[in-house]
Amino acid sequence: MCGIVAYIGKQNATPIVINGLRRLEYRGYDSAGIAILEEGKIALRRVAGKITQLENLVNGTPLSGELGIGHTRWATHGAPIEKNAHPHLSASEKIVVVHNGIVENYLSLKQELIAEGVEFKSDTDTETIVHLIEKYYNLDMNLYAAVKQTISRLKGAHGLVVMSSLEPNHLIAARLGNAGGVAIGIGDGEMFIASDVPAIIEYTRKMVFLESGQIANITRQNLSVETLEGQVVTAEIQTIPWDPITAVKGNYRHFMQKEIHEQVRALSDTLSGRIDFDHYRVTLPDLALNTKEVAKIKKIFITACGTAAYAGMVGKFLIEHIARIPTEVMIASEFRYCDPILEPGTIVLAISQSGETADTLAAMEEARSKGARIWSIVNAIGSQAMRLSDSCISMQAGPEIGVASTKAFTAPIIDLYLLAVYLADLRGKLSVDGRKKMIEDVLMVPDLVGKALSYEKNIQKIARRYKDIKGALYIGRGINMPIAFEGALKLKEISYTHAEGYPAGEMKHGPIALVDEHLPVVVIATKDHWYDKMVSQIEQAKARNGRVLAVATEGDNLIPSIADEVFWVPETPWLVSPVVNIIPLQLFAYHVATHLGLDVDQPRNLAKSVTVE
Repeated sequence: MCGIVAYIGKQNATPIVINGLRRLEYRGYDSAGIAILEEGKIALRRVAGKITQLENLVNGTPLSGELGIGHTRWATHGAPIEKNAHPHLSASEKIVVVHNGIVENYLSLKQELIAEGVEFKSDTDTETIVHLIEKYYNLDMNLYAAVKQTISRLKGAHGLVVMSSLEPNHLIAARLGNAGGVAIGIGDGEMFIASDVPAIIEYTRKMVFLESGQIANITRQNLSVETLEGQVVTAEIQTIPWDPITAVKGNYRHFMQKEIHEQVRALSDTLSGRIDFDHYRVTLPDLALNTKEVAKIKKIFITACGTAAYAGMVGKFLIEHIARIPTEVMIASEFRYCDPILEPGTIVLAISQSGETADTLAAMEEARSKGARIWSIVNAIGSQAMRLSDSCISMQAGPEIGVASTKAFTAPIIDLYLLAVYLADLRGKLSVDGRKKMIEDVLMVPDLVGKALSYEKNIQKIARRYKDIKGALYIGRGINMPIAFEGALKLKEISYTHAEGYPAGEMKHGPIALVDEHLPVVVIATKDHWYDKMVSQIEQAKARNGRVLAVATEGDNLIPSIADEVFWVPETPWLVSPVVNIIPLQLFAYHVATHLGLDVDQPRNLAKSVTVE
């Protein structure tokens, strides 16, 4: 969950950058570093460890300068050791970069640079960025042009800041996709940059937020922003209240809206450190399984409540389809009352955002008493569920303040996907090419989610038209059936509108009796194995005067001709499609609730963590 802080001005940058990094510690990290322009040279300090260790290092060998950048890193490519910590220097040590995101095509870029004589000093994907910038700078480009040229070659979603001793009067910041937020704080003769507002709010309340595809040239007195295509952007300066809660929201109206958008970053973090890019393998060191141990697994029970249970339903599909291990999903509140048969070789996998959900903990205790091995997928580090588990996969979603879970729904789906690939690999169920294809598919997800989020304004308009509905029916099929359940749950939770999720194939077995001009039917009809079936469901609803809101794949010409409204999503590999397809349904629920003037962050009668039965 990488964090970025940078400063240019008239003060010593060192304490400002380190203080900002400390305020981003909540994001989680395993290494930290700082680079300061000191007497015309870039001075670098990095540690594998916490901010306190970085402070101790800087106190021992002080840094002082009016230009600096810093970073907290969660390992993606390369182990969490000092050489892989950010910032990263170019070969000449005159250009330095900090970066959030994953360079999806880093291997080909690295091979190109090595062939040109570049020597790499780390195992990271980020180092390719700084070497590319220097390459283009040496081709008589200025730093700004070199950064733009470099960004044009990167695949994936990124936030980055660049500093150089060659051009010491400015910093360059850019955002590509939605993985890394970039906030620019405007002071009096000084500028501050951070990946999130809390890092710099104590220095200024005036902020500019870069949008995807924008690059900023930042001096002590001014900043200019343009698109990567060269179109000048008039930077909108927003004033952030000093209230710390509002400050953390940044430029979002509610925590829920922020957390919906944070899914790009959360999903990138979920993938971080879990892909061996050299061999295209999933690595889950916290499970530390071997082929003999996996061979003993006969069955997996997934247990969870609410949103987490729906994520588990997607996980059942993934584990059975990819790893070919029989899997059941059981609601945690019913688990111990069902007297489940947990024979030798059974794994009980609990999913919980808080790790403190009473019913889930009770299910885990029941499983323990019956001798089952317990795994968990948990967002809150150090929680009870994590402590009860034999092994735990951390969601990496970051703090989730809004009661209605969003990023803690999509993150565990990706965890379950990685787990399925990991188990399949150890069971010998995947070819090398098949494994590589699955990893390439999941690496696309953060960017695809970012594209789905780009349709928010259209979804907001649709939500306004449907804010007064009294109910809705959500239907999906196959791997997207749980997305219908979760989409309906979101509408219920925050707009207090009755909604029901249903398997699409069961429509004729009862629910179709409800369909008329007053009941919207929300249909997940993306291009997948069940597309033709879902088209038929739309036609059946329309034949009964139903209003249809369809989630559809970009470029589909049929769905707009038969549905009343369309929520567009980008074309997505079908096994990871649930993560993308839920985005418009989250946004729809959010905007229906805001149009109704409701408190979406704290809906009535609900709590973030249900710690009692």
